[in-house]
Amino acid sequence: MAGRDVRQPEGGNGGYLWDEEPPPPGPRPLLSRRKVVEAAIAKADAEGVDAVSMRRLATGLGVGTMTLYRYVPSKDDLLVLMNDAVLGEEELPESPSEDWRADLMRVMRLQRSVARRHPWWVETAVGRPPIGPNALRINEFALGALVRFDLDITVMQALVALLKSYVLGAVTARLAEEGVAADAGDALVPWARRLVAEGRHPLTVRYMAEAETWDDDRTFQFGADRVLDGISAMLPGA
Repeated sequence: MAGRDVRQPEGGNGGYLWDEEPPPPGPRPLLSRRKVVEAAIAKADAEGVDAVSMRRLATGLGVGTMTLYRYVPSKDDLLVLMNDAVLGEEELPESPSEDWRADLMRVMRLQRSVARRHPWWVETAVGRPPIGPNALRINEFALGALVRFDLDITVMQALVALLKSYVLGAVTARLAEEGVAADAGDALVPWARRLVAEGRHPLTVRYMAEAETWDDDRTFQFGADRVLDGISAMLPGA
């Protein structure tokens, strides 16, 4: 997204994708930018983000493909709007509390909730700067939780980006695990027996035999706490 202009299509108000649409002349149109984005989100939720195309959306909405370009300049711009729209589904206080750690944990849980509800968001969020109104709201909240520590602003933004990186990695790993066939465990039994017999990986074998089974919530919380522990080490007086 760096260097791209996210202006409205011709015929808009000369603003940007997130600006309020001006009322069009003539009869009230059947479509709006919001309806197009909502349809795209529903499509991505049902079939994955690769299924989202201007042609398929137009067919589903009962209009010509070129009609959609009156509302969204391109598919890439549509993905930008989709990505930001789902972030708006989660509530966030107007300003941070006195507990920076709880505030940053709230940001990570918010992002995780969005990613779990809309798995395609993970793919579209990678490398995307916080430029939409909802992403900016979340980013500003997270920065506000750290501002009291008088850190360099570049460092502050890097720490906020670290939160998102952890969330994306954790959710991606979880989604991959869920995609493994149910009988994969049975297929690994002979290999596990061989590991035990060979005796070359005693700690791994010990883990396989003794480890607790953590659910997704506990696994995520453990990693998130470690991220915040690392941030805490950088904060004077935290």
